[in-house]
Amino acid sequence: MATDGAGPGQDADAETLARAAWSALVEPGDPVAGALVGVYGAGSALRWARLAASRGVDAAFLEIDPESRPDVLEPLRRRLARAVGRWEPRFAALDPRRDVERLTRSGGTLLHPGSDAWPESLADLGHAAPLCLWVRGNSDLDTLTSRSVALVGSRAATAYGQRVAADLAEGLASRDVGIVSGGAYGIDAAAHRGALAVDGRTVVLLAGGVDRPYPQGNARLVESALEAGGAAVSESPPGAAPLRSRFLQRNRLIAALGSATVVVEAAWRSGALSTAHHAAALLRPLGAVPGPVTSVASAGCHRLLREGAAVCVTDTAEVLELLAPSGEDLAPERDASARPGDGLDEGTRHVLDVLPRRGAASHEELARRAGLSVAEARSAAGVLGLLGIAERTATGWARARPALSGPVARPAGLDHEGRADDQRREHDGQLRDQ
Repeated sequence: MATDGAGPGQDADAETLARAAWSALVEPGDPVAGALVGVYGAGSALRWARLAASRGVDAAFLEIDPESRPDVLEPLRRRLARAVGRWEPRFAALDPRRDVERLTRSGGTLLHPGSDAWPESLADLGHAAPLCLWVRGNSDLDTLTSRSVALVGSRAATAYGQRVAADLAEGLASRDVGIVSGGAYGIDAAAHRGALAVDGRTVVLLAGGVDRPYPQGNARLVESALEAGGAAVSESPPGAAPLRSRFLQRNRLIAALGSATVVVEAAWRSGALSTAHHAAALLRPLGAVPGPVTSVASAGCHRLLREGAAVCVTDTAEVLELLAPSGEDLAPERDASARPGDGLDEGTRHVLDVLPRRGAASHEELARRAGLSVAEARSAAGVLGLLGIAERTATGWARARPALSGPVARPAGLDHEGRADDQRREHDGQLRDQ
């Protein structure tokens, strides 16, 4: 049996054809079909389904497994009967060989769990894992998604959201991180474009067949992703329509293929939150980008942050931190501008606070204003002097004047404003001296 599915120039083996049939027979994410295939294998499970559709569930069990019904299927007995009722109308039009040949003509490849390039991360979906994947472009999905981030968000994205998505995708792709998204307008498209801007790899998950990208307005974007070494992927056969229910099921694949998921911009009830919830259920790291608190377009992100489901991410370094094992690849500490007084003990800070900017104060005056003993004030003033923050004059201690690199010219015509500033600073100093 082949291990790489059916690709260009290859004949489909029995396992590939059986899984292609299942993908056309059931809707994406059908856990009953997944359990049945998991027990019997794709070929025998398909035979069981045909028998159940024509002769009933019990007859199918007796035919396929006469000894005993597998324990794993016993809880699904009633669900199996309902599932067969859903599958039965599609048997007449089932033609997996036609679908595989249609994919092959477009240069695509059909992958299944027995393929070398099958992404192992999909096993986390359990019985809801896809039975096969129809792929155009780079068929090595396992490599493409081995270190990847799912960037998702609203279709009705703001300029802010699109800019952030593109910047994150560009930064991640330039660090050899794959970008996974859904190819939709808004955040998805911005993420794909950001990756392509630096010749990065990006995977487009489609809700319909790989031969009919949706929306049509992004068809060229999908082709660009393929040309750059990325892939377009669907779990429905060529020609399948992009139904609403398939969009929702597609989100679980985006979450499963991403090593981490980041929601860039999402409204309160955005479909992107579905992807976030799948990621959380799969124990994938989940991040959310905050937006303006007045923006309804970011209400969903704020909801994830408020509920503790996601961590706040604002740049590439923080997203990379989600991908790394705990304690590794940490985002760098933010540099804060040093201020006079940083690192001083409490008493010395009190003395710094009461140091006059104009005039000077004796040790006794500093002690009274700071609420310290004279000895403590004398010691603190000495420390400030050593640090260059204070200077001693003939009449006491004052704040050191900042060194100037050259004379500061005051704009012509604004002398009166400059004098007003000097007077205000002098007044402020007098208030502190009182």
